[in-house]
Amino acid sequence: MLSYIFRRLLLVIPTLFGIMVVNFALVQFVPGGPVEQMIARLEGGGDVFGGFAGAANDAGADSIGQADSQYIGARGLPPEVIEELKRNFGFDKPPLERFVNMMWNYVTFDFGESYFRKISVLELVKEKLPVSISLGLWSTLIAYLISIPLGVRKALRDGSSFDSWTSGVIIAAYAIPGFLFAILLLVLLAGGSYWQIFPLRGLTSENWDQLSLLEKIGDYFWHITLPIVASTISAFATLTLLTKNSFLDEIKKQYVITARAKGLTENRVLYGHVFRNAMLIVIAGFPGVFISIFFSGSVIIETIFSLDGMGRLGFEATVARDYPIVFGTLFIFGLLGLVVGIISDIMYVLVDPRIDFEKREG
Repeated sequence: MLSYIFRRLLLVIPTLFGIMVVNFALVQFVPGGPVEQMIARLEGGGDVFGGFAGAANDAGADSIGQADSQYIGARGLPPEVIEELKRNFGFDKPPLERFVNMMWNYVTFDFGESYFRKISVLELVKEKLPVSISLGLWSTLIAYLISIPLGVRKALRDGSSFDSWTSGVIIAAYAIPGFLFAILLLVLLAGGSYWQIFPLRGLTSENWDQLSLLEKIGDYFWHITLPIVASTISAFATLTLLTKNSFLDEIKKQYVITARAKGLTENRVLYGHVFRNAMLIVIAGFPGVFISIFFSGSVIIETIFSLDGMGRLGFEATVARDYPIVFGTLFIFGLLGLVVGIISDIMYVLVDPRIDFEKREG
């Protein structure tokens, strides 16, 4: 197992390198870079995208002026100012040199400083990470606590009315987009049009520092309830069906028939033998489920509930073309996702020692 883990760790390096190469290459063709963003701000245009719309409307009149300038916003600034902006952002160097310098810094975990926030990328990540971890961790735990018992019960009562109506609820839950369900929760329970039971936004109240420890815990869960419910709904549906199908597959196997023939009680057969084997894929997949909830739902949920987490940070950095944040977080979470894949394999072995990835590779 150790040699398998070592080989997987070595594979992380070229995989992560490939991710960074592809994304860096794509960025070179995306309009509205940091220099253009800064020029738009200096000229009072807000951002560069308004400049693109305006340029499209009077392209004929300004075609000569645009031909003389590499940047749309450069028409109102002296060339030396443009060159100074390029040097400040490092765009006076060829793309290959910029990429090599960036990767060398990332190897030493030096992710630089945000272009527009004047704070290091690592400090921003440390500041925003607790919010996203809260959403991902609680959503995953609640999904497992509900899905496993429900999936087992559905498998034991397969084809019954209970199985039918719960399947209908699960399919409906899976079909509802997370952002739409989040808005529905706000309208119904956060004072949108009906009841003011939960707060509308934020992770804590304004008087957080004045609260006692128990009051802080209660305030935290009061604020996090709706975001967790909104981000759990799709994972809950998937895990429930996965648990049911895994349990049904195990019940039909020969060793279950043999165990029953030996006179073992039904509970001993189901929870002493079937449960362990059926839960292998569900429990071992915990790290992957956490990462999927952490990444996929965080942007929309954090935006709707005004939570200042990693998803919102990445979205704002992408819109502003704040490349140190974009590539820094891409590197960190790409590395995290690859490591979690290895942890998932280790979890399989811990849950069922009969699994041997080295023999499977051979």
